[in-house]
Amino acid sequence: MSKLKTKSGAKKRFSLTSKGKVKGSPAFLSHNLRKRSQKMKRQARGTMILNESDAKIVKQFIPYA
Repeated sequence: MSKLKTKSGAKKRFSLTSKGKVKGSPAFLSHNLRKRSQKMKRQARGTMILNESDAKIVKQFIPYA
């Protein structure tokens, strides 16, 4: 059987933790930041663990991660 290809956009944006959870960065931080509250901008720093339903989709995109 042939090897599965990894989606190159997903491998740049997501990584797996040692427990198998998907780690990514929060959205809505690239522009129009004057509209966002300070609390939202502060909480969106760093990385976050994806929701289980979203993580299931991302794991299909990175089969060998």
